[in-house]
Amino acid sequence: MTLWIFDTDHTTLFQQGNPQIVQRVSAVNPKDIAITLVTFEEQMYGRLNRIRRATSGDEVISAYASLRKTINYLTDFELLDFDRDAENYYREFLRQKIRVGTQDLRIGAIALSNSGVLLTRNRRDFERIPGLRFEDWSV
Repeated sequence: MTLWIFDTDHTTLFQQGNPQIVQRVSAVNPKDIAITLVTFEEQMYGRLNRIRRATSGDEVISAYASLRKTINYLTDFELLDFDRDAENYYREFLRQKIRVGTQDLRIGAIALSNSGVLLTRNRRDFERIPGLRFEDWSV
């Protein structure tokens, strides 16, 4: 069994119905697909920002509806924690001075600590993380 872990970009593409990702997801056991709490955080941050920027009643209603939809959607997945093992990987990446953004380093650390395969289009950054396995299901 392989644990497939969506990064934030692949999560968004799947939410939007990307046909390649939808097809790949339909071919695996749903219990083998997960997202990280970092991705959950990033998605929630975006929805909360939309609520804060809303200026009309209709925009506020729409923004809250989007928040509800996102919560319902994301909680269908197994959520992987940023736990002690992930923190250890993350600290080692920092020690090695791996030049990748903080959130991507955390996502990579969670993927490694769970022995999963990260699903991402961001090859440029994630290939810098030693030992990380990743694929792009969007092509």
